Amino acid sequence: MPYLTAALNTCLWTLYGLPFVSFQVLVVTVNAAGAGLEISYIIIYLMYSEGKARMRVVKFFAVMVCGFILMTGLVLGLVDSVDTRKTILGVMGAFLGSLMYAAPLTVMRMVIQTKSVEFMPFLLSLFVFLNSTTWTIYAGVPETDLYILIPNGLGLLLGTTQLVLYAMYRGSTPRKPSLPTFSYKLAVETPPKFAPAPDSKANRPLGPGNQKAPENV
Repeated sequence: MPYLTAALNTCLWTLYGLPFVSFQVLVVTVNAAGAGLEISYIIIYLMYSEGKARMRVVKFFAVMVCGFILMTGLVLGLVDSVDTRKTILGVMGAFLGSLMYAAPLTVMRMVIQTKSVEFMPFLLSLFVFLNSTTWTIYAGVPETDLYILIPNGLGLLLGTTQLVLYAMYRGSTPRKPSLPTFSYKLAVETPPKFAPAPDSKANRPLGPGNQKAPENV
């Protein structure tokens, strides 16, 4: 579901940045690359999944593609005003972008409950923060674009919160115990020793109490 949502979101923002809506080169290039990556992730998932999981993703993917094509046709075919097109696609993009940034809220709640950042990778939180910060600045300079500013402002707030939570609970995250390497080395390097059975008389050393009695001639 995250990949499907991200694919729809990037396709929508690619359409938003085209000349017949709101021509913005960076919005088109970045989101077109993102759409290609997200669709490739979905294809890889479909290649290695099977059964009901694959069919469920195929259905969602088909609905998403058909819905995007239908929406594009309606907006471009029925709406003549560029400003109206920008408003429709901008509102939808802001809504989907906000949902995408709000997706880690469940993970953040788990971090607070467990006091562990095991399920919240630092690099992911860092790049959410950097990405949303960059787009927030872009949306305000030189002309404010509220449709880009709103979801990325929310992403900036949530990304900052994730980094704060990581700093708070990083030290209390339980570490998985490592396997003792010395026991493995001993098991590999030490040759097996076969001790004689306790009651075996054949292998006992000849001592004062274990000498054989002389045979009668």
